[in-house]
Amino acid sequence: MATDIVILGAKGRMGNTLVNLTLADDELNLVGACERKGNAAGIDHDGCTASDCLDELLPEVPGAVIIDFTAPEASVENARVAAKHGNPVVIGTTGLNKEQVAELEKSAKETPIFFAPNMSVGVNVLLKVLPQLVQYLGEAYDMEMVETHHKMKKDSPSGTALKLAQCLAEARGWEYDDVKKHCRDGIIGERPQKEIGVQTLRGGDVVGDHTMYFFGPGERIEVTHRAHSRETFASGALRAAKWVALQKPGKLYAMADIF
Repeated sequence: MATDIVILGAKGRMGNTLVNLTLADDELNLVGACERKGNAAGIDHDGCTASDCLDELLPEVPGAVIIDFTAPEASVENARVAAKHGNPVVIGTTGLNKEQVAELEKSAKETPIFFAPNMSVGVNVLLKVLPQLVQYLGEAYDMEMVETHHKMKKDSPSGTALKLAQCLAEARGWEYDDVKKHCRDGIIGERPQKEIGVQTLRGGDVVGDHTMYFFGPGERIEVTHRAHSRETFASGALRAAKWVALQKPGKLYAMADIF
């Protein structure tokens, strides 16, 4: 049985990619598309209801899975609306703070919600294997990261960079907020051993690059993930949509739950 899909921000770069992949997948039905107020005109796909109000759209598509790559404040509100109507949600929005994630967890008690700042299979495999690398190398290796994205990206560091850096910190038994260094400028002195630097580059149309450095005595290791296309993230989100449609409310699901 095909999974019904509602795409938020359907006219955006990611939204348009999601629309095309959904239409090409026999296991998915595009039943709804939602845009900002006054911007829904021009969305024209057979069997798809276009709207600029999610609260009004959802009663027409009961049970459809919502896919949201919008903005932190919008995603939190969209999750509340979805919980009200009982629609499952897949959220790939980045830049959410702890309070906003806590709000998603509240909504997840009412309807199944899947949240991942990066839907790439490769990145999520990295999150599994990086702790082992950190532990094997030991504390003699300094850990740093550089992330690069297109010039339109609004949050910094990226949600993926933060997730990867938090993974590194946890592998050392550190609290990330205590050791993070997102900017260096001026006479800063020697680098502390207990520190993880995450530096940001923005420019052009780079989809997303993340390189982790392990600087040790006489050598260094570099681990890089490069996303070549937004389809990488969109495909992961659609995979998550098929999965979360079969789940029950009660927790905020993540990629680790699928694995």
